[in-house]
Amino acid sequence: MRTMHVIGSRYEGGAERFFLRLTRTLAAQGEEVLAVVRPHSVLVDRVDPRVARETVRMRSVVDPFARARIGALARAFGAQVVQTYMGRATRLTHCGGRRQGPVHVARVGRYHELKGLRHAQAWIATTDGIRRYLLDGGLPAARVFRVRNLVIPPTAPDAAALAALRAELGLEPDARVLMCVCRLHRERGVDLLLDAMARLPARAGDAPLRAVVVGDGPQRAALVQQAETLGLGGRVRFVTGPALPEPYLDVADLFVYPARDAPTGTAILEAWNHGVPVIAADAAGPCELIEHGRSGLLVPRDDPDALAGAIAGALAAGGDERAAMVTAAREQLERDHSPPAVARAYLDVYARVLK
Repeated sequence: MRTMHVIGSRYEGGAERFFLRLTRTLAAQGEEVLAVVRPHSVLVDRVDPRVARETVRMRSVVDPFARARIGALARAFGAQVVQTYMGRATRLTHCGGRRQGPVHVARVGRYHELKGLRHAQAWIATTDGIRRYLLDGGLPAARVFRVRNLVIPPTAPDAAALAALRAELGLEPDARVLMCVCRLHRERGVDLLLDAMARLPARAGDAPLRAVVVGDGPQRAALVQQAETLGLGGRVRFVTGPALPEPYLDVADLFVYPARDAPTGTAILEAWNHGVPVIAADAAGPCELIEHGRSGLLVPRDDPDALAGAIAGALAAGGDERAAMVTAAREQLERDHSPPAVARAYLDVYARVLK
């Protein structure tokens, strides 16, 4: 199977990490894969060496040169399927279908406006909710699929590296750490985490309670100011940039995801992958992933009191309760989100649309 994967992002987020993981997994299984990214994207140097790579500028969603270049690359590679990620790449990719060329499959991880998606020949939704949205928008049921996101088991953390990271973050050796990894947009609800921290005592039992927010975005300055206004300057750490979440998740006691809007909840899978218990707001994505009280905890959106209460309760719970949540989450990851399971699902979709 020859598949070409096109993404137009410059920075890294959940969709971008999935793009890297899926292309890596397919190539590792012997499939022929071409990754197409923008030349100045952070993804350029992160594509797996087993994956062929090309760059296209993709200056805008109507860039005629990018559209022509993507078509030329697909023909030169002999792609049977061209899979696109997010709006820019999807709108720039136009294939003729099986007789005239490859089949265009659009992976849909958000509630995108459908007019930019309808020209694809098939669609893969990452959640049941997004699949229903696509069907309600009139896309043909026989060509709308749902395939879960993929996570790759992490390497075991190095104790010395973790100790160095804690020191770099200014975390005391015994500090209890709340972790949030996301883009700093209002929809991700980091302001609610700060409000919840202001309602919590400075110590969890005998240990200092700290929060680490990993990510960047338009709300960063406002969130830093909010933390100062709430008197949290010494209790909250902000880590800027398109940072990889892995090393930070390994120092976390709880992962907190207070998003007002989260269609997929990919960050939850990453926390589970590192054995970190999760507390999330009951947005669409987290509700599909988390079985409340078993694989994680759900709280009402826009409710910092409920969030603070859930954090306090989880920190006060015995280690066995948190371990049970981690075990249930790992079982779910292995069943629905492991590389073999997700690769099989994608290859099955490709085979079906090629018919």
